[in-house]
This record gives sequence, structure tokens and C-alpha cells, in this order.
Amino acid sequence: MRLLLTGLALFAASVAACSKAPTPEAGPADAAAGAESVAAAPTAPAARPRLEPLWIAKGFKEPEGVALSPDGAYFISNVAGEGEAKDGAGWISKLSPSGAIVAEKFIGGLDAPKGMAVLDGVLYVADIDRIRSFDATTGAALAAFSIDGAKFLNDVTMWGGEIYASDSDAARIWRLAAEGPVLWREGAELSGVNGLLGAGDRMYVSTMGGGDLFEASLGGGWRRIATGMIDADGIGLVPGGGFLVSSWPGEIHFVAEDGAVASILNSREEGVLQNDLTMFGDVVIVPNWMPGTVTAWRLVD
Repeated sequence: MRLLLTGLALFAASVAACSKAPTPEAGPADAAAGAESVAAAPTAPAARPRLEPLWIAKGFKEPEGVALSPDGAYFISNVAGEGEAKDGAGWISKLSPSGAIVAEKFIGGLDAPKGMAVLDGVLYVADIDRIRSFDATTGAALAAFSIDGAKFLNDVTMWGGEIYASDSDAARIWRLAAEGPVLWREGAELSGVNGLLGAGDRMYVSTMGGGDLFEASLGGGWRRIATGMIDADGIGLVPGGGFLVSSWPGEIHFVAEDGAVASILNSREEGVLQNDLTMFGDVVIVPNWMPGTVTAWRLVD
């Protein structure tokens, strides 16, 4: 998630989204933006779910991303400062399913870690202009993949057996292929591209600029599902159908399958940011860059 406001901006320009998806099948071929894009339906879904509080964990430093550890714990990325600073101050925490801190600094020495994903026992982390990888069980450092021209790598997802990363400042999505990072998609409609969620033969993409939710499919298909969720961040699949999409300044939206949008949580006045929303079944995990917490809910009808 990336804060793009002025005023809050000296603090906020540092912020940057991740997710665990169902077992992926195959992703579409690399493509530039410009394929079919369908406008969303008007807002106001007939029915919407609600969020039932489970727990709030405290003690994090600008927490941003979430991923599921092989042992069932949650990885939480801590930017710990400015989102573009190569200062080695960032780290990854491990959090139990009940919200207890298992390891405050399971992995240290990162710059500004944001989105994460685990694939084949390896944890991949977006860290400004490179994707860093670690053994997801031991935390041992593995390879680092620098991306030429990357400006603000943000969210990471797994799809089709590969890793994808969004670059919010460059309006690009990168694919980590066997030969290294490959540009997968770019274009004006990806302004402020943020959240990525690979799920089966679909990948879902959120943007901050237009507040859009897009769907990519096999063969390069591309359509807009919904719009108007400005500063959109994390994406979750609702078990009964539809999506949850967070807007980092402090809102969570429900998006019906027809593209209708409704707000189901607004914490702006309380100053609680809603960053890389990630869903694991009916459990919703959201890091809160401010005030340095991680919140868990259960999604109920």
C-alpha cells in the first residue's frame, strides 16, 4: 500500500499490499494493458457480509503485508520507517493464528518490506526495487531479484506456479520467470497498482488511482469488475461470492459479483489504516500501518 496524500504525506509517502490464494492453475500470457475492460455496475449490493472482531495484535512498526507460513502462522512485514528508504531497518514478524507474537523479528535486515507470498516453501518479499526470497521455515536468506526500473514494489502474489509483483509508482506488474523478472503488464489504467491476488485461473488486481478492481484470466483476458474504491489495497475472495477490498486510509469494501460496491467498515476518523487485507477462508487479516497493529475479523453473513 502506498500513501499518496499531501499533509499526511511526509509520513505517508512511505507506505506501501499480499495474499494467499487458492492453489493456482495457470496464468495468462504476458500482455500490455488495453485488452477488454468492462465498466462496473452502480454501487449498492442487495446483501453484504459483516466483520466480526476476533483479535488485535500490537507492537508492530508500520506493518504492511501478510502471508501464511507453512506452519500456519502469519508472516507480517514491518516497513519500520520510510517506504522508499534503503536503510536495512525493516523486518518480518511471525504471528500465531490467535494473534500472539511468535517471533518479533523472524527475518531482519530488510529495507522496506511490503507484500509477501509463499510458494514451494519459499517466502518472497517486495522490497522497494527487488524481490527477496527466504526459506519460509527457517528464515534463511535465499536469492534476491533486482528489477531494473522498478520504483515502488508493493504487493506480491503467486499465480500459475510463479510470483508476480506490483510496482505502484511505475504502473507495472512484474512476473518472476525462470530467467528472472519479466514485465507482465503496464498501462495508464494501472495507475497506482497495488493489490494482487492469484486464485485458480484468475488474478485480481486493485489500483489506488482509479480505485479499480480488475480480473485477469487465461489467454490474456482483462476486465474491470468494480471501481470507485480510491486508494484500493488488499483483496480477498469472499467464500459465498464476491470480494473484500481495503482502501488503506481506513476502509473495507464489499464488492458483489456484479461489481456493486458497499463500505462495510470505516476507521478513518479513528486513524486506523486498513492496509494489505488478506483472507484465509472466512478469516480476514489486516495490518494497520497506523497505529502499528494487526487486526483479525471473521466474515459472517
